[in-house]
Amino acid sequence: MGAPGTTEHHHALASELRRRWAHGTVEHCIGGRLGPSRGGATFDDRCPADGTRLARVAEGGPEEIDQAARAAAEAFAEWSGTPGAERKRILHAIAERIEARAEELAVLETLDTGQPIRFMASVAHGSAANLRYFAELAPRVEHGECLPARGHLHCTMRQPIGPVGIITPWNAPLMIATWKIAAVLAAGCTVVHKPAELAPLSASVLAELALEAGLPPGVLNVVHGTGEGAGRWLTEHEAIRAIAFVGGSATGARIQGQAAATLKRTQLELGGKNPVLVFEDAELERALDAIVFMIYGLNGERCTSSSRLLVQQSIAERLRPRLVERVKALRVGDPLDPATEIGPMIHPAHRDKVRRYVALAREQGAEVVGGSTAARFGPESCYVDPVLFFGAHNSMRIAQEEIFGPALTVLGFRDEADAVAQANDSPYGLAAYLWTRDTGRAHRVARALEAGTVWVNAHSVRHYDAPFGGMKRSGLGRDGGEHGLRFCMETKNVVVAHDPLPIDRLGVAPAAATPPEP
Repeated sequence: MGAPGTTEHHHALASELRRRWAHGTVEHCIGGRLGPSRGGATFDDRCPADGTRLARVAEGGPEEIDQAARAAAEAFAEWSGTPGAERKRILHAIAERIEARAEELAVLETLDTGQPIRFMASVAHGSAANLRYFAELAPRVEHGECLPARGHLHCTMRQPIGPVGIITPWNAPLMIATWKIAAVLAAGCTVVHKPAELAPLSASVLAELALEAGLPPGVLNVVHGTGEGAGRWLTEHEAIRAIAFVGGSATGARIQGQAAATLKRTQLELGGKNPVLVFEDAELERALDAIVFMIYGLNGERCTSSSRLLVQQSIAERLRPRLVERVKALRVGDPLDPATEIGPMIHPAHRDKVRRYVALAREQGAEVVGGSTAARFGPESCYVDPVLFFGAHNSMRIAQEEIFGPALTVLGFRDEADAVAQANDSPYGLAAYLWTRDTGRAHRVARALEAGTVWVNAHSVRHYDAPFGGMKRSGLGRDGGEHGLRFCMETKNVVVAHDPLPIDRLGVAPAAATPPEP
């Protein structure tokens, strides 16, 4: 089988997982029970690395969504009344089970998404950490404020909103699912989860582990299916009180419209065209490491990818050859090989989208510099070359539209004002990166950038308490700590008078006037 952590070991485990998932159909989990779709509708889940089928998956329709929503509604009374300490215990128990299957989940995510194992190796531990973080918040999620006033007292409290629909993407399935689901469960809400149809397998494992850990049936339901099918029916279902979605901006806009009829609360983490600004006084070697990692790591298929490089013109020629050298040296190949840095795109349709942007760059006059020789895998594979676009300007589509692949558009700027203007000249506002040794400039530019998160002299490091979300077309609402909990909780204010308060008396005849003395 090979030593743990080797390519041979990963392939042996992958073969075992393929055999396991090849039998039967991956079913929905509704009310604690596994079951197929009515009528037996299914779809194929395929491995991006070789196009082979990993599993046949049940395709949910309106009946499965209705069953799951009703199961979540029925379970809500019990789960919302469960003491926070017990919710904490169960979330920790789920985390323990995820960690116990860490190697299996890493290989499974690589098979399902095409992401290199070097990045997926920590996915189970990161997912468990998501659960553990919100587990610790569970005992105090209802806490509010005491607001005294003259004659009366205001006490606020938080209460879970009800069943929540969660729709997650394919690029980091387990990590994003646990981040969203953990907050909702800690708050005392129940869940109907619709995972991405292109990478659905870890969602089924998560539901299985949750039941093993003692999560009551109906608290976490999983319905597989398409976005336009199961996703839309979930968004429109009257029993679902809120929708949390991670994905593309166009889909997010449709979800907001679909949720409007039932006045659902929505939390939308959407796309980005995130700039990284490199000033002439930057520590170039560290900046270069971050630039390459944040666009080519995870195949460029992440919302926080720094897909626009804005470099000060005075250092552009110094940076260019070093950047080209690094990109050409990127290792494209078998995602189960620990040495691989870039794997295949998730699906042939997405591969074609990335390739179209390369062709578009040439048509619009940009210089295209390719990286490794992904062509050796054949034109029908899902592999694409990591590329750099030089000679671009900010009005080009390659500088304005989210490619979501290993493609970096390089732009130049003159000074601070020009850098901010170009960075903000985008419909998106999810994240930005800034490299400078000038403390004053760092604060000025960070304040001026239209982005939900600005990393200064850093890549996308996390802090569980910090808010995360976008401006403009990059979304609505914030994740993280208290911000994530507020989304799925209602705040109630209770007012108690402790002194007699003056009240206007209406509907009472006025007292008769006393006649004057003679």
